[in-house]
Amino acid sequence: MSQAKQDPETTRAEHLRQLLHHHAHRYYVLDAPELPDAEYDRLFQELQAIEAEHPELRTPDSPTQRVIGQVLAGFLPVRHAVPMLSIRTETDTTAAGATAFDERVRRELELGADAPPLEYNAELKFDGLAINLRYEAGVLVQAATRGDGETGEDVTQNIRTIGQIPLRLSGDAPPLLEVRGEVYMRRDAFERMNDRQREKGDKTFVNPRNAAAGAVRQLDPAMAARRPLSFYAYGLGAVAGWERPATHSKTLDALQSFGLPVCADRAVALGAAGLVDFHRAMGDKRDALPFDIDGVVYKVNRVELQKRLGFVTREPRWAVAHKYPAQEQMTRLNGIDIPVGRTGKLTPVAKLAPVFVGGTTVSNATLHNVFELRRKGVRVGDTVIVRRAGDVIPEVVGRVPGPRTAYVPNFRMPRQCPVCGSAVLREQGGIDHRCTGGLFCAAQRKQALLHFAGRRAMDVEGLGDKLVDQLVDGGLIRSLPELYTLDVAKLSGLDRMADKSAANLVAGLAKSKQTTLARFLYALGIRHVGETTAKDLARHFGGIDRLLAASVEQLLQVDDVGPVVAQSVHTFFQQPHNREVVDQLRAAGISWAESDGKADTAPQPLAGQTFVLTGTLPTLSRDEAKDLIEAAGGKVSGSVSKKTHYVLAGAEAGSKLDKARELGITLLDEDGLRALLHAAGA
Repeated sequence: MSQAKQDPETTRAEHLRQLLHHHAHRYYVLDAPELPDAEYDRLFQELQAIEAEHPELRTPDSPTQRVIGQVLAGFLPVRHAVPMLSIRTETDTTAAGATAFDERVRRELELGADAPPLEYNAELKFDGLAINLRYEAGVLVQAATRGDGETGEDVTQNIRTIGQIPLRLSGDAPPLLEVRGEVYMRRDAFERMNDRQREKGDKTFVNPRNAAAGAVRQLDPAMAARRPLSFYAYGLGAVAGWERPATHSKTLDALQSFGLPVCADRAVALGAAGLVDFHRAMGDKRDALPFDIDGVVYKVNRVELQKRLGFVTREPRWAVAHKYPAQEQMTRLNGIDIPVGRTGKLTPVAKLAPVFVGGTTVSNATLHNVFELRRKGVRVGDTVIVRRAGDVIPEVVGRVPGPRTAYVPNFRMPRQCPVCGSAVLREQGGIDHRCTGGLFCAAQRKQALLHFAGRRAMDVEGLGDKLVDQLVDGGLIRSLPELYTLDVAKLSGLDRMADKSAANLVAGLAKSKQTTLARFLYALGIRHVGETTAKDLARHFGGIDRLLAASVEQLLQVDDVGPVVAQSVHTFFQQPHNREVVDQLRAAGISWAESDGKADTAPQPLAGQTFVLTGTLPTLSRDEAKDLIEAAGGKVSGSVSKKTHYVLAGAEAGSKLDKARELGITLLDEDGLRALLHAAGA
């Protein structure tokens, strides 16, 4: 290729790499994106195209190289240039642990009682997997696990998949810089991942640390890329060509200036009192953190003093980990209760011998579902491991191995709802058992009322959570039709319900009686029937009587209605109490215009296009965006699949955005949606 032809592509590729590195840092590390996702994707795809046409322009630090490599047969050993040593753990979780460390350091430095307090850097002890990142000339060339401290494993291709870890350092990076840090998994990401595992009937993970460690040691980098991993830097390994700052706190500042993520929850503390304050403050904040910690770490701040203190056996004298109470404990499983949730889901709950774990006494813990319970091999009478981290609901993660003293049969889900006696069913291929009582079940009544009155359902103004609580708890409402028996006299006697508010609610109820069949069907809260499906059913059948009489086979004739939805609708309307509710609501005056059941044939420019919404848009609410799409004939789905045409993503977009990128689905921001609607003539 001639020099004249090469120069534009070379210049553009370098510019794109710098631009994408900058915006990835803004997105993953600073949580302050400057570009819409769609524009980032466009730049990324442009760089991909250039590298595909000119492979010689592809560099190891290119953003396109985050997920690369073949499936490995095993990991190669890596000899650490500077050993990755462990630090001493102070298990006394009281203030005395911090004071004891300060006293030891002062003795080693031969400081008298009148000497000024020492300066320490206090930081969090992350509950993850230690990693060494080796940067040469600012480019990430190798990542290795701690291993035995002397030799670890090469996990470079998996670490490249972590968006927070820069492939190229910012600024004036030294010729050689090894960064020590922790790969971890946020609690919310861990819970979402386990939820997805349960939905698929796959194995769940015990805790975020195990999940993160397992991801790093995946032989297939594509598998590692699907695990939601994060990273924080906290120290150095080998360094060449760089004068390290005089203190550890300034070293962390320097790492941050290179574009590496450094946790903001750190402080320079003076003496034992400063350490005690930090330990207490982080203990108070522990539950609110988005990730697990099992303690804090104190390090003598001045590097010169660290060198004077040196090491004992294989631990530095100048650092210590100060623990918090454990987040996993053992206790006895005394029984299993089965509460019914507001959506009808039956969830086995462990009744435990009270145990102090994660900073509080726990006597109940979730078992998720019967399949999870059996996979863990847990039975009443077992000694079990209970985990509680932050504000996550305590859960039983397994049983302590050992023989049982007596035979205990496997737990079985009931066939009738323990609240209302309705049939309990599990959908074919599903894992959750649910009460079919729906509107009839007291456990589901409050949620059913709120859903029924929602703006996109019957749109009853003035009916909120607190009022519903009073209506149900006070026995004024036992079913949906009884809403329409409320009058000012009944309502004005409730807390904070003046005559004017009562009159407004009665007027709102009267106004809601004139509706559409689609809104009415959605308001009934039939499982798997969202707004789009309700509209499809209303359009297909045209009237409620034809729908009530429909067989599963007839329901399957509706656009986008599959076996699960068809069975759910059929089961709902076969329940006598549900049909009675429908009849009573119609008798209360709820009505809509009947049609012949034929679909609207007016031209709609987005017909056949499926959209998924995620995140927060700048000016449109999700409902407003959905209305715009549906008005143009498009459909809005709740999940991303190969059939999705567009994903409309705003700020704080979640896993749906990751799935869309994985499947190569076109991404839109709000401006992109408006442009699409304008181009389509909507």
